[in-house]
Amino acid sequence: MNRLDKQGATPFAQTYFHGTKADLKIGDLIKPGFNSNFGLRKSAKYIFLTATLDAAIWGAELSLGEGKERIYLVEPTGCIEDDPDLTDRKFPGNPSQSYRSTEPFRVVGEVTNWIGHSTEQVNTMKENLEKLKKQGINSLNDD
Repeated sequence: MNRLDKQGATPFAQTYFHGTKADLKIGDLIKPGFNSNFGLRKSAKYIFLTATLDAAIWGAELSLGEGKERIYLVEPTGCIEDDPDLTDRKFPGNPSQSYRSTEPFRVVGEVTNWIGHSTEQVNTMKENLEKLKKQGINSLNDD
């Protein structure tokens, strides 16, 4: 009998990430109701998290503000749902594994060693987002 047979199976919790420029500490709660880091900077009805590091990197790189880009490990304290901005007909199946919630996320750690996208990729993404903004297409965060 191996060591695992004695212990039994242990479940692994889903890992979620939140990319931002906010300076947070372990135990802090990320809550809706503050000005969004994106789009029109309206009071955010939803907060966002992802199960992929790449999507969290985009979140950190594209968030507004002057702070350091950060990626936090977070756990939801309530229900989460697919982020409709990234799961419509353009991206069926939620490939970025992006979600939103109206309930807080607890910061449980920080990813400190990650590699961002190239300056060219970030600038192209920002240009594309600006084009959408000029067309009146903003985040469903505002719905």
